[in-house]
Formats: sequence, structure tokens, C-alpha cells
Amino acid sequence: MPYPVPAVVLDGLNFPEGPRWHDGRLWFSDMHARRVMTLDPGGQTSVICEVPEKPSGLGFLEDGRLLVVSMADHRLMVLDRDLGLREVADITPYVGGDANDMVVDAEGRAYIGNFGFDFAGGEEFKTTTLVRVDPNGQVTVVAEDLAFPNGTVITPDGKTLVVAETFARKLTAFDVAEDGSLSGRRVWADLGPATPDGICLDEEGAIWVASPTTGQCIRVREGGEVADRIGIEEGRQAYACILGGEDRRTLYICTSEGDEADRQAGRSRGWIEEVRVEVAGAGLP
Repeated sequence: MPYPVPAVVLDGLNFPEGPRWHDGRLWFSDMHARRVMTLDPGGQTSVICEVPEKPSGLGFLEDGRLLVVSMADHRLMVLDRDLGLREVADITPYVGGDANDMVVDAEGRAYIGNFGFDFAGGEEFKTTTLVRVDPNGQVTVVAEDLAFPNGTVITPDGKTLVVAETFARKLTAFDVAEDGSLSGRRVWADLGPATPDGICLDEEGAIWVASPTTGQCIRVREGGEVADRIGIEEGRQAYACILGGEDRRTLYICTSEGDEADRQAGRSRGWIEEVRVEVAGAGLP
């Protein structure tokens, strides 16, 4: 079906990323403003915590505590009610460039991507790793030779993980073993001109992909068929998306304008936008 242009539900942001629907609210990182925020259905916002080295991927433990990727210092942090933010793991030895998006599975294991190189500094592209951080802080490299691993989803049965390889313009799938290890690497979908950033999964097994370079969100089936497209207002880029709301049929999209230099200098503008879709969200995040 044709979808309308998404409506802005929150402006005044710098660079929103990592949206998650949890506990009846939208959670997201305003990355270059160095804060994690929430937006409730009534339009009220709250600042949950400040992350000096820039927050990115978000996730939640079974007891409700928030996990946050701290980008520039390559750390996974947990927000404890009484202690504030504290370090779970330092993944510096295993990554290149900033740490990035994340998905947290039902066992509390965090799968974290990273840039692989100094993107903002203009360093030459390098492939990199996907790491898993267990609840006890142990770090394991679970995949290598990935082209800017970014948004990641896990299917409802917990048996398949799909990661967006931004610079390879594809989604890559792995089988997930009971111990959290990955195997059976395969191309889930080639995306042609689209550049996958943040992604989310729906009940039909399709994946919504935010593609900043093409200014849209696309709904992709395994194998690469594009089932739906949602255009973003000209001049803005879509960087991440999540299916939320009471029925998980509201697609929230993180959008921004400006380039990396603008974002680093705090000059960029960002928005949370929404549009109703036909198929509800599923799986994680």
C-alpha cells in the first residue's frame, strides 16, 4: 500500500539514533547531544542519562535496566538505579573506530557493531568485527570481515540474527546457537542502491531498513524483494527505525539533516517521525 510522508512527532534534536520501544515509551540516543531520551505517547520527553562519549545502541536486561553503547571510548554501559552509568565491558581491543548499534537478546547478551575505521577523520575503509558481550562482561568476537556492521535484529525464536552491513549495502544473517555463538553466515538481502543503517523486524519476517543515502525507509523480504517504501522529506536522511506503539504498528523513524562535520560540531538538526504501517513489529529489539 502507498504510505504517507511520516509526520514529525519530536523536533529540536541533534542526531537521533538507536530507537527502541520499551515499557510504553520510545527510547533513543540523541547521539551528538550526548544523551539518552524517552518520548511518551503524550509527547512528553525525558532525559534518562548523559553519555559523555556519545550514546548509540540501546537495549534492556530482563530486570529492566538499560544497556547503552558508549561510542568513542568503545564501552558497554549499564544504567543502575542507584549507581548511575557504570561499565560492563571495554571492547576496545576488538574493534576499529567508534562502537555502534546493538541488539540485546533474551539472555542479556549484547551484540555490538563498530565502524571499523575513523569515519569522521577520513581514514580509509576497513572491515571489522561484531562482538558479543555476555552479562558477566566477557567479550567474544562472533563475526569478522563485516563492512560497517550497524543495525541488528534477532528473530522471535532467537535462532537468527540479521545485521546491516552499511558499506556493503546488504543484510547478512547468522544462525544463533544456544551459547550465543554465530554460524551459517549468508546474505539475507542485497539492497542495491540502499544503504542500511538502523533496522527492525515485523511479524511477517520482513525487515524495515532506514537508508540515509536514498532518503527513505524500505521494507525488505528475505532475498531482497522491496515490499514497501516510505519517503522522507527532501533534505533529510533516515538513519534508524523501530516498530512501536501499543500494537507495534507505528514505525518511528530517526531523521536528520546535515553532514558528519555538522553533526560533530553540533550544527545538525534531527527529528523523530512516525507513520502507521500494516504489519506489527516482532523480535528484538
